[in-house]
Amino acid sequence: MDPRSEVLLRQAELFTGPLLLAGLPADELLGVLPEAHGWSWLWHEHSAVEARYPGRCQFGTQAPARAFAGAVLFLPKSRELTDYLLAALAARLPGAPLWLVGEKRAGIERAARQLEPFGRPRKLDSARHCQLWQVTVEQAPAAPDLDALARRYPVLTPQGELQVVSLPGVFSHGRLDVGSRLLLEHLDGLPQGELLDFGCGAGVLGAALQRRYPASRLHLLDVDAFAVASSRQTLAANGLAGQVLAGSGISDAPHELAAIVSNPPFHQGVHTDYQATEQLLREAARHLRPGGELRLVANSFLKYAPLIEKHLGPCTLLAERDGFRVYSARRP
Repeated sequence: MDPRSEVLLRQAELFTGPLLLAGLPADELLGVLPEAHGWSWLWHEHSAVEARYPGRCQFGTQAPARAFAGAVLFLPKSRELTDYLLAALAARLPGAPLWLVGEKRAGIERAARQLEPFGRPRKLDSARHCQLWQVTVEQAPAAPDLDALARRYPVLTPQGELQVVSLPGVFSHGRLDVGSRLLLEHLDGLPQGELLDFGCGAGVLGAALQRRYPASRLHLLDVDAFAVASSRQTLAANGLAGQVLAGSGISDAPHELAAIVSNPPFHQGVHTDYQATEQLLREAARHLRPGGELRLVANSFLKYAPLIEKHLGPCTLLAERDGFRVYSARRP
């Protein structure tokens, strides 16, 4: 069981009745708390929980509409996302308890101060390298408007300016990251047809692809509901069309793709995790049509070229700058 869940269960007498577990891990916690309901914005965790406890976990950027006697937030990585989630939960819980649990190395003590607008937070437990905090919601805020929290910024491309819409918690929130900037400069010569922006984030690469190859059909895929919502808003802001999908990884992507373009993620929470990208490199050939291309940007220290050559074919280095490399390989 996840150590954060173990800390909760040390205080099991507190967690009775209809509770909302926001950002819950994919473990057995719902089995121990039979009246609790989950809310997840990460597709792989939601899918695992839903498979084990059907009908007891909701996926998306908004909390379930039902009433709860209290809520637990499992601390996410982003401070801006934590602010939004705490406000969304506190708005639903006047006079009720709101708990925050997280790992010490994830910054739980700092994050506990984000409870102060709602009441007087107190630490209930510290174990398993985690802490559990509680506040009784004495000052319930107005329900936050997620769209009003979006950051918008322009990105110049050879086909004109794009407006990117970024929601709290999305990678490189409110700014264009260095890796994507480099990849945007090297999108020429892709095969035409079905295109996929894998790990789409705010949708900047997908929007640029649709502008550059308007005759192609665009797909965008991400594990995070806030990224999916951001990408949809970015496409809408630029008058572009595309299918935006939530999925656990490349296995959830369409087949017979002309090209997969990606600035793939390699962090999950506070832990470094290369699994999604390595799975992409192993399985890209199954999703590409013959002659289809994988083009991605990655930190220079990541040894992806040998994996690409092992599972797809000869790998070409298209560009290198500022600690990043752009790789290209085609399915034979």
